[in-house]
Parts: sequence; structure tokens; C-alpha cells
Amino acid sequence: MAEKTHFTVVRNDAYGDTEFAKRQRHNERQNEEYFNGDIVPERTELNVHFQRYYFPDGKLETYEHTFNRLLATDTITKRGLKPNAKVFDEFVFDVNTTYFEENGGYDYAVKFFEEAYRLAVKEAGGEQYIISAVMHADERNKDLSEKLGRDIFHYHLHVVYVPVVEKEVYYRKDMKDQEKAGKLKGVITQISHSKKWPLKMPVERDGKTININSYSLLQDKYYEHMKTAGFIGFERGVRGSTAEHLNVLDFKIKKDTERLTNVNAQVEQSEMRLDELEKQAEKKEKRLEKIDEQLSVKKTKAATLAEINEMGHSLPFVPGVHFTDDEAKRLKALARQTVKSDERISKLKNDIDTLQAEINKVKLERDNAKIEVNHWHREYTNLWNEVKDFIGAIRRFPSRLREFISELFRPEREQQQQAEIKAHRQQHKSHNREEMR
Repeated sequence: MAEKTHFTVVRNDAYGDTEFAKRQRHNERQNEEYFNGDIVPERTELNVHFQRYYFPDGKLETYEHTFNRLLATDTITKRGLKPNAKVFDEFVFDVNTTYFEENGGYDYAVKFFEEAYRLAVKEAGGEQYIISAVMHADERNKDLSEKLGRDIFHYHLHVVYVPVVEKEVYYRKDMKDQEKAGKLKGVITQISHSKKWPLKMPVERDGKTININSYSLLQDKYYEHMKTAGFIGFERGVRGSTAEHLNVLDFKIKKDTERLTNVNAQVEQSEMRLDELEKQAEKKEKRLEKIDEQLSVKKTKAATLAEINEMGHSLPFVPGVHFTDDEAKRLKALARQTVKSDERISKLKNDIDTLQAEINKVKLERDNAKIEVNHWHREYTNLWNEVKDFIGAIRRFPSRLREFISELFRPEREQQQQAEIKAHRQQHKSHNREEMR
């Protein structure tokens, strides 16, 4: 039998500021009941914490409190974030279960994920941005346990952190202090999931610059980091491949959740584009108002209607109206100014119309995306409500499920057996008739 190929996998998920408690309850094992029926509470004390914070009285600090403390000390800033933005991420470092069983079990897993945590600190930008890091050792691998006839546990690492980037802040160019105007004011540590993990990153490979998904680069770094640290016997996994950790229905729910996340991102992008277009339109409107005002002032200063009416005179025995050289020059100048102003106003109005059309288009796209968000949210909720009790029962009583399925298909098997017996008898009778002939 060929040896099983082991794979390293790291997943990175993003969460909003309303999801701190949910992630903490799961990671720190603070739930009274768990949907995952394979969690063994008696082994929770074997979970290893590489990072966690406590209050002065010894009570565990909540994820949300840690996050707010980082904000209060200016370690991080929410400057520039939208109200519904993602504010914290979570790495999940994983290797298939049999890898640890073949290399020393629990003790080996602790050393392995201690090294993985070092990579997490590096990728987060420093340990000050890590909210929590815990290796779970209390989740039983049901399939492998039944296969080997003993309890086998699946080891993996959760690292909750704040995704930050260094952002340069400049003084305004139109400020009164010209010595500072437009110059670097300082650097802030800004929370930004999208900038921390862009969909495309320029990377130099074989002398060429190519764009690669940042998550794919993270998989490469995880694989190379662990190999360099001396951990061998595995291959680079595929991002998002968590088949061992998820059953089929779990995987479907996860995919629906990812779909919902992607649609939410589309909404956020539409909102940003809409804001940008509305700002452009506002600038154009102000510019148009300014030109209208300037034109009005120039016309008032150049000539009044009375002055224009007074221009020109008639000559005896010569038809038409005649102007002096000065009057003709003034009229021409006024006409040129009017034509130029009309052209600028016309162009600005066209620009405004174009921007308004694009604004309407983006609004429509945003509204459609929001409708899709609501659709997928309902689909996800309905799916989960329909199956959560059923899955819990399956995980708690797998033998009863097998009995139920066996009983369900028993009449069909009996009918098939009877048909085979009948066919065999007919074949036997036919054979006897042939011999009698």
C-alpha cells in the first residue's frame, strides 16, 4: 500500500467587530455545548496557549477587550474604516492527523505548532497584534479512531490577530503653514484586511514580475518555513482544502459562507466607488457654480445692458449702425468671454451628466449586490437551521444511522435477491429443456 501523502494547510478568515465573542467561545472552549460532537471536554486542559491575556485579577481577558486596549493605546487605529469593515482575522494552521501520529503524537504537535506560531507572529507584523493563539488537542478524529480502534485526536492551531498595514499620513497641500504643506506628517498602523491580504500582489519570479494571490503566498511561506525549521514529511497544501476537518455538509455551509463574504466585499467596493463618484460630482458642481459666478461678475464689469445699448451710432445718408474702434473692441472681447464661458459651462455640465449616469449605474450594482447578500444570508441561515440538529444526532449516534439506512434499503435488497433467484431458476429450467432435446 502506498504511503499517505501529508499536506500542510493554512486558512485565513476575516471577522467583523460583532464576532469577537463567538470566536472566543469556540477557541477558548467557553461554550456549554458544542455543535462539533467530536470535542472531548476532558482533554481541553491539554490545549496549548501560545498567547493569551489576563486581567489583573487573573481572569481571562476577552478578545474584544484586548482589541479595544490596542485601540486605546494607539497600537492600532480604525481610521478610514467603514462601520461594517472586517477588524480581526484568524489563521488556522493544519496538517492531516496521521502526520502527527507517525511522528510522535501530542508532543510532536506542540513543537510543530510552536514553530507555526512564530510564522504567525511574523505574518501579523509582531506579537503585539496577536489577540490569542491556541493549539487544540481535544478534537477526536472519528474516522481514524474507528479505523485504528483507539482514540486519535486532530491537532491544529488557531491564531486570532489584527490585520494592520503601515500607512503614511501627509499634511494638506493647501494648509497655511507652507513649510509643512504636502509633507509627511507621520505613519499610522491602520487596520485593513483588504490591504493586508490583497487579491493580487506583485512578486518577482524568474526575472519577471507576476501578480499572485496573497493567500497563495501565505501557503508557500507556511510550507517553506516549516521545512526550513526541520519539519519534513509533508507537501504544500491547497488553500482552502480542509476536507479532513469538514464533512460534506460542513463544507457546503463553509462555501455558502465564503460566497456571502465575497458578495459583501462587492457591496463594500460599490460603496467606495459610489463615494468617489459623488465626491467628483460635487467638485464639478462647485466648479460650475464658481464659473457661473465669475461669468456674472465679468459681464457686470465689462458692460451693462445700458452701455451696450448706447454703443453704436448712425450716420447721415448711411444705412446701418456704426461703432467706434473702442466700442468694437469691447464688444468683441465681451463676445469672446461669453463664448469661452459657455463652452466651459457646457463641458462641465456634460461631465456632471456622465458622472451622474455612472453614479446611477454603481447605485444599481450596489443595490443588486445587497439583494444577493440578503439572499445568501437567508440561504445560509435556513440551511444551518435545517441540518444542525440532524448532524448533531448523526455524530452522537452513528451506529443508529447505519441501522436506519440498512433498514431503509432492506426491501430493495430483498427484492433484488428474489429477482436474481428467479432468473437463476429460469436459466436452470431452460438448461434442462435443452438437455432433454
